[in-house]
Amino acid sequence: MLEQYLPFVGLIIFGNIENLVLSSQGVVAGVNPVKLGIASIICVSMWLIIGTFGTQLLFDYVSFIEFIGGLAIFILGLQAMIQSARGE
Repeated sequence: MLEQYLPFVGLIIFGNIENLVLSSQGVVAGVNPVKLGIASIICVSMWLIIGTFGTQLLFDYVSFIEFIGGLAIFILGLQAMIQSARGE
């Protein structure tokens, strides 16, 4: 069963790292940690559902999806680092 998700391993790993970066940004910005935790759980659950069904429907486009997802993670991580360096 897990072999169908093997092409997405890189996206899963870097996506989780990005979630940690965005959560830490929220904490630094002074966001209520309970609300941030609830919002994170909701988003992760939605991505789990979308990812599970999307993988089955769009398996032929795995390389394209992985590229777009990786690019989005890279851009969001870069944005987070720039804002952190500026002290925003």
